[in-house]
Amino acid sequence: MKFSFATATEIVFGCGVRTQLAGRTLELGRRPLLVTGKGAARHAWLISELEARGATVATYAVSSEPTTDDVASAVALGRQERSDVVIGLGGGSALDLAKAIAGLVPAADDALAYLEVVGRGAPLTGPALPSVLVPTTAGTGAEVTRNAVVEAASQRVKVSLRSPLLLPRLALVDPELTLTVPADVTAATGCDALTQNIEPFLSHFANPLTDALCREGIRRGARSLVRAFDSGQDLAAREDLCLTSLCGGLALANAKLGAIHGFAGPLGGRLHAPHGALCAALLPATLRVNHRALSERLPSSPARARLDELGPLLTGSSDARAEDAIAWCDATVSRLRIPRLRALGLTAGDEAEVVLDAKRASSMQGNPLPLTDAELHEILERSA
Repeated sequence: MKFSFATATEIVFGCGVRTQLAGRTLELGRRPLLVTGKGAARHAWLISELEARGATVATYAVSSEPTTDDVASAVALGRQERSDVVIGLGGGSALDLAKAIAGLVPAADDALAYLEVVGRGAPLTGPALPSVLVPTTAGTGAEVTRNAVVEAASQRVKVSLRSPLLLPRLALVDPELTLTVPADVTAATGCDALTQNIEPFLSHFANPLTDALCREGIRRGARSLVRAFDSGQDLAAREDLCLTSLCGGLALANAKLGAIHGFAGPLGGRLHAPHGALCAALLPATLRVNHRALSERLPSSPARARLDELGPLLTGSSDARAEDAIAWCDATVSRLRIPRLRALGLTAGDEAEVVLDAKRASSMQGNPLPLTDAELHEILERSA
């Protein structure tokens, strides 16, 4: 048995921990660049506190998933302002952009030199700026991962800047920050968090540490996702989803993902649909196709037994099996009113190119077994 495990230098979890943000940031630098989502005005309290303590604060707001243009603009701002620490405060988009800035401000070249697929994929040599990441949604787990997802609009695909240097110095996870997340965003991000526990659990790169995280994340997400969707002020459910997201981020960074995220990158670049909604739409069909493929071609694979283990984890019933887990996913996605791929913009004419792009995606490498083109097309058709 051989594996490695890397994550943020420190993780602080709990209601109210956001009050530590200004002080902990100023331990790392005096010229922070604050990256937020489009609701930047909500975080004026942080700017005021930082400035009251003598910091010089620059800000950058990203209104949707970051593009290569956003990265270029934000990196230029960081260099101009001589930023020495980066704060990411928001959803996955803000956190991903903050990591990209931290890695690229000190770098010799622009982003394309280091981006996979659309760029040269050169390794970052560092050092990176220290970063402090604070999620305000429970979905991506980006506060503890070593990659930053970026949309390359001209190629209609999402790709990653990937390096251990992007791991943050500090992740602050405060469930109270998620209490105001709308129901539709709760559904999409929560499904993403759950998927990011299920895929590493089934991955052929799984290891005992990621297994433990995934089991806990799946159990908590399954019991609380619909509760948080129905009642956004349910703090216990919000805490569960934040832990699900954190466990998923820790797991995927160390055991990879699978076909769901292999598809989600190319689809996201084409459709500009919410990442979590795409993952949710793909989840039941991908589990179904993987279950059949494993049963037919690799029945002795650990992933085959893990699909059965998903039954009790998702449903709470000790005698549930893979078929019950798939049925639970189907029913839950429907209950959360997640649109199907056609409603999100997929057309029949897109499918062949999406399959081709998905096969090249790095996430596909973690799938428990290689899927045939026919099986990949089936996933799209079942999810449409």
